[in-house]
Amino acid sequence: MKTCYLGLPYSHPSRKVRWRRFNAANRAAAHLFSLGYNCLSPISHSHPISLHMDNSQDSEFWTAVDEYWQRQCDELIILTLDGWRESVGLKKEINLALQFGQKVFFMDYDTMEISNFSDEV
Repeated sequence: MKTCYLGLPYSHPSRKVRWRRFNAANRAAAHLFSLGYNCLSPISHSHPISLHMDNSQDSEFWTAVDEYWQRQCDELIILTLDGWRESVGLKKEINLALQFGQKVFFMDYDTMEISNFSDEV
């Protein structure tokens, strides 16, 4: 079974946007499980926990936490929600995946189709 790390933009000043991204992560992770992936969705895991933390928006803290988990995976699948191109955290995850030799793919939120990554985007 392939193990994938689901990357997507999360940080945003609006709680409503973060909540929508959390729900999108859960939907995408469920779909990946249905395809036979062992999917690690850090947003699905961390969003509920972050609601009880004072440093919930501390990207350096979450980067350190997530890097460990990302190393355990075979692939990075990027959920292309609005803001994915601008996401600093997602750029770090892409760079780490390339550094770790992981395969990288895109996943369209509307269709749930998975396509090959191109570093020219």
